[in-house]
Amino acid sequence: MLSRFLRPVEVSAHCDLPCGVYDPAQARIEAQSVKAIAEKMADNDDPDYRVRALMIKEQRSELVKHHLWVLWTDYFKPPHFEKYPQLHQLFNEATKLAGGGGGTKASSDVEVADQLLAKIDEIAEIFWETKKA
Repeated sequence: MLSRFLRPVEVSAHCDLPCGVYDPAQARIEAQSVKAIAEKMADNDDPDYRVRALMIKEQRSELVKHHLWVLWTDYFKPPHFEKYPQLHQLFNEATKLAGGGGGTKASSDVEVADQLLAKIDEIAEIFWETKKA
């Protein structure tokens, strides 16, 4: 009987303790970093610098996706998606803009980073509206 209570239980959250703290600012800060790195890469021809910057930009893009997925899967619930039917599309577009295949992970285009920031801002606007309720 005691072994049944002591067995490990698997849980999933954006941190080790489901704290309930969510904020789209985490994704936005990483996206701002991606944009700044892309701008600096455009102004620097040193191949060593560019390789290092590219690696960091890809890591930050992955963090943007992570923070967006946490909001999408952990914070937003069915009532939010009913009230804001565009949410799934916004998250889909934002995570693609942060990913490979033309997103900031694969591209150093500042315009793509700006598009990503705009999508995050749209998500943030809805997020803060849900916090008022």
